[in-house]
Amino acid sequence: LKISVIPNAIDSTKFLPNPSHAPDSKQRINIIILSRLCFRKGIDLAAEVIPVICARFPQVHFIIGGDGHKRLLLEEMREKHQLQDRVELLGEVAHTDVTNVLTRGHIFLNCSLTEAFCIAILEAVCCGLFVVSTKIGGVPEILPPHMIKFAEPNVEDIINVLSASIPIATQVDPYAFHNEVKDMYNWHDVAARLECVYDKMMQQQQPSFLQRLKKYYECGPWSGKLFCLVIAFDQLLSSYLESSLPKDAIDDALDFSLSTFHETYG
Repeated sequence: LKISVIPNAIDSTKFLPNPSHAPDSKQRINIIILSRLCFRKGIDLAAEVIPVICARFPQVHFIIGGDGHKRLLLEEMREKHQLQDRVELLGEVAHTDVTNVLTRGHIFLNCSLTEAFCIAILEAVCCGLFVVSTKIGGVPEILPPHMIKFAEPNVEDIINVLSASIPIATQVDPYAFHNEVKDMYNWHDVAARLECVYDKMMQQQQPSFLQRLKKYYECGPWSGKLFCLVIAFDQLLSSYLESSLPKDAIDDALDFSLSTFHETYG
């Protein structure tokens, strides 16, 4: 059994840095939170982190985009600590407006408790933001260490890592971040890697019908027999379809030539 891991990608042309959109980092630091406002996204952690960071760093402001049942928790936190002028709640943000929100910030904060591949982190770095994220799921594999710092999913560690990241955010080159992400996560590269996986699979020798049955039979005392029945039915159906509509009678799809396309249509 071979496993190929192919990452997601983003359209870097839609996430361009705009340093003029954000305040001078030496006078004010904007921290962006952009996610669904729910427990899984760590909003309970964020609600405890924000007052401490605001008390420790008077130049820090938070911009929070998204909606969900935890919005009330953030509103209560803002009211309790009198942070109306330091914490901005945007509500639901349309995908077309995500870039405008991200470019207002210097740091992107992700407090998620579970995450497979956080595409929002890539979008933030592509816009030139430094990232602070909880160390969960596949997030540690996404970016090199000069773009992101990790914290354990607890309030104390997030506060410590975020505090240490604020001076770093003032030294970030947004365009350098953008160019690195553009090269690491582009759709042409993902398509090429996917094509390589399919080519390797096509070159492998296919197991016989009896070999497949044996493998499925070993899956369990009951499930194995059930799988064998399904595979046997699938084989009968495939044989019927082959006799009624032979594959030789189906036109082959021609290989698409990108170079010829550009020469013909510019």
